[in-house]
Amino acid sequence: MKNQKVVKIKNLKATALRASCPALPPLSLHPHPGCDSGFGKAAAQHLDRLGLTVYASVLDLKSSGAEELRQTCSPRLTLLEMDLTKAEDIRRALQFIKARTGRTGLWGLVNNAGFNDTIANAELTPLPHFRTCMEVNFFGPLELTKGLLPLLRSSRGRIVTVSSPAGNMPYPCLASYGTSKAALSLLMDTFHCELAPWGIRVSVIFPGYFKTGGSCNPEYWKERKDQLLAALPNDLLEAYGEEYLEEINRQFVDFMKVAVEDLSSVVDSITDGLLSPKPLLKYYPGRGLWLMYFIHHYLPHTVRDLFLKTFFINPKLPQGLCPKACHTPTPS
Repeated sequence: MKNQKVVKIKNLKATALRASCPALPPLSLHPHPGCDSGFGKAAAQHLDRLGLTVYASVLDLKSSGAEELRQTCSPRLTLLEMDLTKAEDIRRALQFIKARTGRTGLWGLVNNAGFNDTIANAELTPLPHFRTCMEVNFFGPLELTKGLLPLLRSSRGRIVTVSSPAGNMPYPCLASYGTSKAALSLLMDTFHCELAPWGIRVSVIFPGYFKTGGSCNPEYWKERKDQLLAALPNDLLEAYGEEYLEEINRQFVDFMKVAVEDLSSVVDSITDGLLSPKPLLKYYPGRGLWLMYFIHHYLPHTVRDLFLKTFFINPKLPQGLCPKACHTPTPS
């Protein structure tokens, strides 16, 4: 037991890992919507193959992703059902992990929460959507991290968090998601400074655009767009027009076609943050990120804004700003 180490990886669900390795203590992993898809599932499978004991949270223990983890991973992997928006689920997960790692400590924690269900301007995004993003992408990881810090202090372990470039710069139509990721990134920078005296190393990952779970399903985004249109107040619908949201959705669906299917660069970054003797403070896996951040940091903001509109979403002029001739009547 003395030579065992544990790592905690958080996604939107909770995943914990333990390694029987002379050089490191136990680990824990937490993703949302869970380790049954995307980065969380890929990381859980990879860390299991490395010989770590993994406690992986999923939204539904009966999901196809959860079943795949049972079939592809060793008996060291344990699945936990958890919804990051439910305090009782978080408390239950914390109790479970503490009971099994109390003697060894926790080597690592991975936060991979990544939830977004709205592609629209901040003004068009209902407040409940902002709150949901904050609950899942910020408050859930915050509560789990704080709950596991006593174990991480005892092992002088690691915290690895998957954030997003949308938390660093104003991606068009990602207001609710981007603001929650910005809060998460700043929180982890704060932990990096505050936990250094305890020997805890903190890393943040800013991935490019990858194909994870249902994030690249056009039908899902069409349904979300239709729901948003149906719920918009008449004054906003009149100001922006239905075609405005239709065009945003079309451009986003087109952008999804270039999403990278190979998640290995992100999984490698997570693994390096957990296991490297000298982990980086920040990782940037993905195509073209170096150019994006160069423009963001060194060129005028007008160039950055033009770059984001060119390669992501370039919203058309709202209906209320169009000359009368270009107005498209909004169905009553």
